[in-house]
Amino acid sequence: MGLHVFKLPDIGEGVVEGEITAWHVAVGDTVVEDQEMVDIMTDKATVGIGSTVDGKVSKLYGAIGDMIAVGAPLIEFEVDGEGSAAAEPEPEPEPMPEPEPTPEPAPAPPTTVPTPKSAPTPAPEPVTAPDTSRRPLASPVVRRRAKEEGVSLSQVSGSGPAGRITHDDLDAYLTRPQTVGGLPISMPGQERSGVTEVPVVGLRRKIAEQMTKSYTTIPHFSYFEEVDVTDLEALRQWMNANRTEEQPKLTYLPFIMQALVKLFQGEHGGCNARYNDQNEILSLHSAINIGIATTTDRGLYVPVVKHVEAKTIWETGSELIRVASAARDGSANLDDLTGSTFTITSLGRDGGLGATPIINHPEVGILGVHKANDRAVVIDGKITIRRMMNLSSSWDHRVVDGADGAALVQALKQLLEHPISIL
Repeated sequence: MGLHVFKLPDIGEGVVEGEITAWHVAVGDTVVEDQEMVDIMTDKATVGIGSTVDGKVSKLYGAIGDMIAVGAPLIEFEVDGEGSAAAEPEPEPEPMPEPEPTPEPAPAPPTTVPTPKSAPTPAPEPVTAPDTSRRPLASPVVRRRAKEEGVSLSQVSGSGPAGRITHDDLDAYLTRPQTVGGLPISMPGQERSGVTEVPVVGLRRKIAEQMTKSYTTIPHFSYFEEVDVTDLEALRQWMNANRTEEQPKLTYLPFIMQALVKLFQGEHGGCNARYNDQNEILSLHSAINIGIATTTDRGLYVPVVKHVEAKTIWETGSELIRVASAARDGSANLDDLTGSTFTITSLGRDGGLGATPIINHPEVGILGVHKANDRAVVIDGKITIRRMMNLSSSWDHRVVDGADGAALVQALKQLLEHPISIL
């Protein structure tokens, strides 16, 4: 019986370290070759790491949230034979400190005025609207208490003789769930204290690092425009109604992506680029790889539709569905999530009027697409209803002048308002 030290393998794409986001094995577990043991988050994606041997786990190097360098020890196994540790001894790492137990939040301090005990409140009975045609009957004491409690006696049903309102009726009114139009009214609750600390690890930490890097190193400027997509909507509806069984249902995004192909292959190629701020080199890309910012239940991912310039609008739509679905269900691979040269962020039904999207470093621009809806607009001096969409864009002002970013958005507006030219 020997020891085998499993080291974090080279994940590719120039990755030099990764963050442990989940362990799938524990000390004492027996694993077999290719069994998934740990999830490692890199700058690009989350990668499941499988075992290369059969053995029993004797030690784990690192906890969730720790950064592990490529080539560093990750798991130690007891294996048949001598194992790797016998031929190449590993330095004994410092024992990992046991995590301090998280203190339970302190209980809320007791109120200074003791609350009288009461019997469990029975389920409220259907409320009969009180008769407001006459002055409610109640004793002066009950009236004074109702005034102090801010209660209108006309809203309280009396159970005493001739409908007289008693203290019990007032108590029942104050403790009953209040409603307006059948909807409950939130009643004031007790003051609460305590703070829940949530570690920012995994994808959320990568998002934070990337957003900080993008926003602090790139001088952003933003530009906004509204687009009349009435004709585009008509074309989209017609194409969807006449598509084949193999063709996907088209949203606005494939049209926008194909319009960007025309612009990037023309005089706006400088916007399909990446800027290396350390070497001060602007790389203009012939391939048009468009990332689509996608919200998932694990955070924000940017799956990439590669080589849009070589795809039809139907192929663009199909690949967009594939990579976005893979990002949402966690099946996206490293290639699906890397290599973008320009990014679109679609706010979808949340829409909004505008936004200032943050550029996906090291790209030089990003386009925000907002919800399309019908609005009253003036055309030739007449008010008419048109389907309108707002666009927001941000640009790296170091390499894209304001006039150039604005010119691209205006050219995009012309294509979307005359959509047959896109095809």
